[in-house]
Amino acid sequence: MTAKRPRPPIDEDALREMALRYVGRFATSRAKLLDYLRRKIRERGWGSENPADPQGLADRLAELGYIDDGGYAVMKSAALTRRGYGARRVDESLRAAGIAQADRTEADAHTAAQGWAAAERFARRKRIGPFAAERPDPRLREKWMAAFLRAGHGHALARRWVDAPPGEPPEPEE
Repeated sequence: MTAKRPRPPIDEDALREMALRYVGRFATSRAKLLDYLRRKIRERGWGSENPADPQGLADRLAELGYIDDGGYAVMKSAALTRRGYGARRVDESLRAAGIAQADRTEADAHTAAQGWAAAERFARRKRIGPFAAERPDPRLREKWMAAFLRAGHGHALARRWVDAPPGEPPEPEE
């Protein structure tokens, strides 16, 4: 068996090709692209006399519209709320993706508007409260509360869904 030949160091052209391939395949933020490029340079080394500039490349791709942090934030928040996650979980996900607070305005508004519907989807998916077969014992109720809180919903909202009797969804607050 032959050993793998080490890959050659990256130069400007290879870095640009990697970046374009990455943004072409994945919805991403500027910070996630930067992490990817820096990791590739660290793994393979830099083989050019000019210093590596992944920040400049990421800025240029954002200028050209290949990366849109605000659009990424809206897309990510919509995907997470459709899965039943709450505002805190969405915020943590956007922070981990490196989305600046200024780019989150529309995403935060969407998350706030979808809070009740996201909690309902979560309760339905996990068969909690009105979607359960029967009322929970205290231990199961605590597990349901913990699940709601881990999903990023507030305590009051979680309590309303967990304490709802089977077959009777709570009314949304006005």
